[in-house]
Amino acid sequence: MNAKRLVICGRVQGVGFREWMVETARVLGLAGWVRNRVDGSVEALVAGDIAAVEEMLRLCRRGPRMAEVLSIDEEIADPPEHPGFHRGGTL
Repeated sequence: MNAKRLVICGRVQGVGFREWMVETARVLGLAGWVRNRVDGSVEALVAGDIAAVEEMLRLCRRGPRMAEVLSIDEEIADPPEHPGFHRGGTL
């Protein structure tokens, strides 16, 4: 299983980014989580087959309709301990 931790910056809070990401991840069959950060960014852990993780990363560069993604920092991560994709609270 391939896993990446993402930090997505730009206008990504208050635009439905977390809900969009949960729905998109479930369609792609990914596991992990997404949450807002107090600095205004969105952080996520996405895990699954390589093609699905890369597709999520590609889709996150655009995000939902009202989002404006300026940058995405990504790093290899350990897969999540729990199945499914979940929305978390602000960190």
